[in-house]
Amino acid sequence: MFPGVESAAVTGRGRLKVFLGMAAGVGKTFRMLREAQREVENGRDVVIGYLEPHDRAETIAESVALEELPRRSIEYKGTTVEEMDPHAVIARKPELALVDELAHTNAPGAEHKKRYEDVEDILAAGIDVFTTMNVQHLESLNDQISELTGTTVRETVPDKVLARADEVVLIDVTPGALIERLQEGKIYPADRIPSALNNFFKIENLTALRTVALRQVADDVESKRLTVEAPARRLDKTGEKAVPQAISERAMAIVTPHRRSQRIIRRAWRSAQRLGCPLDVVWVSQHDYEPTPDERAQLAAINELVSVLGAHFVIEYGDDVVETVQRAAAARGTTYLLLGPPSKRSGLSRWSTPSIVERLLRELPGVDIRVVADRSLLQKDEETR
Repeated sequence: MFPGVESAAVTGRGRLKVFLGMAAGVGKTFRMLREAQREVENGRDVVIGYLEPHDRAETIAESVALEELPRRSIEYKGTTVEEMDPHAVIARKPELALVDELAHTNAPGAEHKKRYEDVEDILAAGIDVFTTMNVQHLESLNDQISELTGTTVRETVPDKVLARADEVVLIDVTPGALIERLQEGKIYPADRIPSALNNFFKIENLTALRTVALRQVADDVESKRLTVEAPARRLDKTGEKAVPQAISERAMAIVTPHRRSQRIIRRAWRSAQRLGCPLDVVWVSQHDYEPTPDERAQLAAINELVSVLGAHFVIEYGDDVVETVQRAAAARGTTYLLLGPPSKRSGLSRWSTPSIVERLLRELPGVDIRVVADRSLLQKDEETR
């Protein structure tokens, strides 16, 4: 257990342990089953709530000695889909439940849309959970993973789920070793191997994903350390305990009702996580401005993303963007500001009129400002060459 984390006996809530990997086939499920076997040897009551062995012989062999609860069958578009039955897990009342593939989306008709929500119910019932996921399924990494691998991940897990985990275990293998496992048929069937090698399982993709996974776990450890240390009181010069210091950092992301703003939000969220501070997402709108239907859809998507990440979405009204941002930043104690690149200007205006970034630098002298690059512009430039 991480120092400072209360046990289930105190909180009534189960403990969550996440086995995190950089990609499929690193051995997350196998490691989870191995550790579950040790728990059984130590006298704990362990069941499998849901297991996805992907026909891997080694994984199946590790699971045979463990009790596996029946799944729930859901009819969807003429097909029967099997899902985990969280009610059966809770009714069984084990000490520990194993739940594979945390980012899984349940079939329509299930009580919850996502499996991580099922896991939350199990934890709330006082049952410990071991679970697995890959780093690319973290919501805040969605854009970054797409840029690194060229693959858009559809199933995501809010960062707060991983942040609340009592323990995160990185299952780390080298990219070369993982490719060898793939070529040996230990990850996918033979007919899928060539496609995997030519796409997601390229050495450069795996190297980038491994770096992301290592950094994620390092950030997770650091954030938990700061959370534990935050309540600690320091001794003042007289030897008396001083009052804990207030949060000294606060981040703000400036967005517009466009899809590219989601990238800014995710980058801002990860920056705020590393700073250990809250994030405000701000859209500056004129008082009488009426968003178009497409802009309303984008604002709804922004609001949903902000809610999933656990940030704060605020609409500030004003005719001048810089003046409005300056006022909002002063009111909220903003110390770190992120925004997208300014629009390209032509003619004399490039020399005679300062850009928004230049004005922000002048009006917010005590605020660090970061311009988040728009990678789509780079792709367009490469396509036109």
